[in-house]
Amino acid sequence: MFEELYTWLLGVLSALCLVCGLFFLRYWRASGDRFFAFFAVAFCALGANWALLVGRAASDEYLPYFYSLRLFAFLLILAAIVDKNRRTSRSD
Repeated sequence: MFEELYTWLLGVLSALCLVCGLFFLRYWRASGDRFFAFFAVAFCALGANWALLVGRAASDEYLPYFYSLRLFAFLLILAAIVDKNRRTSRSD
């Protein structure tokens, strides 16, 4: 029972992250602001992380491969925020 729910939730998380990535990609294409490109790549990485975990044991989430993919995504979000704040402070 728990494994089926876990697999279903991972699928939902993966799909929603990929949808968010597509929305940010759309905003990047419309505005040309690289902030949205960073977020699009980060959410696609998170979606890939959750998709790769489907069918694996719940304890596999802490393996270095999956952890490093999530770390990459969160560092990319942090880099996007820092980059955006630096660009707006220079233009003032």
